[in-house]
Order: sequence, then C-alpha cells, then structure tokens
Amino acid sequence: MATGIDTRDTRSRCVRARRAGGFTLLEMLAVIALIGIVAVAVITKVIPSFDKGKYKTGKIQLSTLSQDIDNYMLDNGTPPQQLVDLVKKPGNAPNWQGPYAKESQLKDPYGHDYGYQYPGQHGKYDLVFYGEDGKPGGDGLNADAGNWQ
Repeated sequence: MATGIDTRDTRSRCVRARRAGGFTLLEMLAVIALIGIVAVAVITKVIPSFDKGKYKTGKIQLSTLSQDIDNYMLDNGTPPQQLVDLVKKPGNAPNWQGPYAKESQLKDPYGHDYGYQYPGQHGKYDLVFYGEDGKPGGDGLNADAGNWQ
C-alpha cells in the first residue's frame, strides 16, 4: 500500500523545524548572565563619575549663587541677611529688584542647604557648599568649598 508519503522525509522536516524554532533555556540563561556581567561592569564605572559630577555641580552653583548675592548687594548696599532674601523681598531692602535666584538654587545638588553667614569671616559674607554629606569638614566628595577659595 503506497500512500505517497515518505515517513522518513516527514520526520527529518519535524526535527529541522524543532531546531530552527528558537533558543533553548540554557542559551537564554547564558545570554542573561552575560548581560548582567556587562551591566555590573558599566554601573561600577558610571556611579563614581556621577558622584563627582554632582560635587562639581555644587561648586559651580556656589559660584552662581555668590554672583546672585553680589547682584543683591549692588542693588541694596549690603548682602542679604539670609539666602531666602534672594527669592522673597525682605523688609529692609528698599531697592530690591529680585528675585535674584530661584528657591531651588538655595539647595545644593544633594538637597542640602548652602551655608551662609553675614557678616562673614572671610569677606562681606561667607557662602559654603558642604559637599555630599552636608556637614562642615570632610575630604573627597565631603570636602567643603567656600566663596572665598
């Protein structure tokens, strides 16, 4: 009885179809593991650079805020009593032409307040960026930076 169907040909097509159908679980796990290894390598290189960038941004913002204080001083004769006076007009600033800064500029990139003292010990006023920890003193990314430096 010849039906015209060769069972050997059908079996070989099924085997080829199964092999060409996709990836095995082991192959998928190997690819996922390799992606994880590459991701860890990249992250360990990027995170320290990100922290250094935030620290440098804080120092740049310190300089900008110092210029804002100088502009206030040019208009009113003296530096502000407190940093918020750059944003909202105080009662003792007759020639206030502000706002001189945005409220968001009064915080460093880490979310801490800038240190401010009027009258200052190093000049008419002292403006300090306390670094990553937001506390006086420290070294590295925790080092302080002042407008007099």
